[in-house]
Amino acid sequence: MSLLTDHPSVRWAAPVAAACLIGGGVVASRMTASADTELPTRTAAQLLNDVQSASVPGVSGTVVASADLGLPALPGPAGRGSSELSSLISGTHTMRVWAAGSDRTRLALLGSNGESDVVRNGNDVWLWSSQQKKATHLRLPAGSAAAHHESVPATPQETSRRILDTLQPSTTVSVDGTTSVAGRAAYELVLEPKQSGSLVKDVRVAIDGKTHVPLRVQVHSTRISKPAIEVGFTSVDFGRPDAGQFTFNPPPGTDVTTKTVAPQKNSAGMMNDVAGLLKATKPNVIGSGWTSVLTARVPEQMPGQKSGENGPSVDQLVGMLPRVQGAWGSGHQLQGTLFTALVTDDGRLLVGAVPPQTLYAAAAR
Repeated sequence: MSLLTDHPSVRWAAPVAAACLIGGGVVASRMTASADTELPTRTAAQLLNDVQSASVPGVSGTVVASADLGLPALPGPAGRGSSELSSLISGTHTMRVWAAGSDRTRLALLGSNGESDVVRNGNDVWLWSSQQKKATHLRLPAGSAAAHHESVPATPQETSRRILDTLQPSTTVSVDGTTSVAGRAAYELVLEPKQSGSLVKDVRVAIDGKTHVPLRVQVHSTRISKPAIEVGFTSVDFGRPDAGQFTFNPPPGTDVTTKTVAPQKNSAGMMNDVAGLLKATKPNVIGSGWTSVLTARVPEQMPGQKSGENGPSVDQLVGMLPRVQGAWGSGHQLQGTLFTALVTDDGRLLVGAVPPQTLYAAAAR
């Protein structure tokens, strides 16, 4: 089974390899792995090529994910004991994962108060919460190529792809020796911003020395010493999981809701949606690379929220943030470990992996 053809979640290596080999803007320092281990020496470019050609029957194991984004406390369960998927935004969590092709995947988030599962078996997707005793059964359209809820990063491979897909040629890519993850020897690929002024110190991806599958992802902030985001295997197996892992039967007493997912809109319909979003928010990017700032108009309502629908409004959420002011004007600010967001009183949103001063300068333009 090829990780490129059967696991779209690891296609992240392609754009990074292109940046290294074609873009010409990536600096190569500390380019070889330490020779004092059993692993042969590999350059960063060789490792990226290894990942692209990696092929395993499947993958399963235990994953520990932690996030310290510096966000304010959110209502509801959070932290190590929570089994709700929404709690992944903060704290430390343990998950079991299985994958046997792009359409056979399972994630089980384990907590002291229960378990939540996301299971895909072909065109059937199940979302189950043992704590709420509820399950949603989604029927995907024929030929669907990705899980409906792919916003949940189930494995280090998926986390790697999401981070690395956003990289630009302003990144130093190097190999910082070797490490051990889940009892396996691995190379440590390091991505560092070339330019100063970013809240991101570096991104470290541990790549298995034998299978070339990513085993762990760490994102370090300039504001805290421990990783701001870390997703990694504590145990892993590269055999094909049993087919029974992807068959879900709701426990007795579960409230089941069944929904049929409509086929994706045609390209013309999608373009109209994009055009409408661009017209409403007027996004713009100031700067480049890791210190770029995205500016846009604040939407009148939450994405996906219909007019008159229950739930907090944009104004209510913004009003909960600390108030700031300066020569640029006034507004509300959210400062995290990896990003800062600023909502001005005149309806502008500025966000970037930068300190507040960089947003203030952009707001004054």
